Amino acid sequence: MNRKTSMFCKLRGARKSQQQSGVPVDGSSSVRQNGFTLMELLIVIAIILILMLVAIPTAGTIRKHANELSAQKSLQTIQQAESMYESTYPTTGYACTLPALAGEPSAGAPSAAAAQVINGELATGVKAGYIFSITGCTKVTVNNMDRVTSYTVTAVPATLGKTGDRGFCLDSGGAMKADPAGGTNCTQLVQ
Repeated sequence: MNRKTSMFCKLRGARKSQQQSGVPVDGSSSVRQNGFTLMELLIVIAIILILMLVAIPTAGTIRKHANELSAQKSLQTIQQAESMYESTYPTTGYACTLPALAGEPSAGAPSAAAAQVINGELATGVKAGYIFSITGCTKVTVNNMDRVTSYTVTAVPATLGKTGDRGFCLDSGGAMKADPAGGTNCTQLVQ
């Protein structure tokens, strides 16, 4: 064996061992590392962003719908409280303010000024993104005393389009109506 053949065999053997060990044969120093490439990571981030863009508006819609349902239930609670108030204080009739329906049990016995028939949160007039108020009280004077014979309870979104889309009204007659514009011009029956 001559010197050239011997050198060729050694070089060929070295290349085979480099190929088996993962070292590039062409002499370049780039070795494929385990893990993700930048392009793969960017694709995953783009997919996550697309999913978020779909989910976020849906969450807002669900929250508004939940606020509207809460407002309807709160109006029904106020109506029941008004009925209890009117039967407990017949000379006064219905209450014209939410604080008159509320009151702390620790403050003493219930009275016409604090009947203790609704909770404190609802008595503040703000609950679950809606603002509540009692309006349209009709008074009749009997024996020099004012007696409230009818009322309307309203619930409007605190921030129209964000906390709710519709306003709600409930009168002493019991029919709940909605205002699609979010105000108190309630014309549509709520089903």
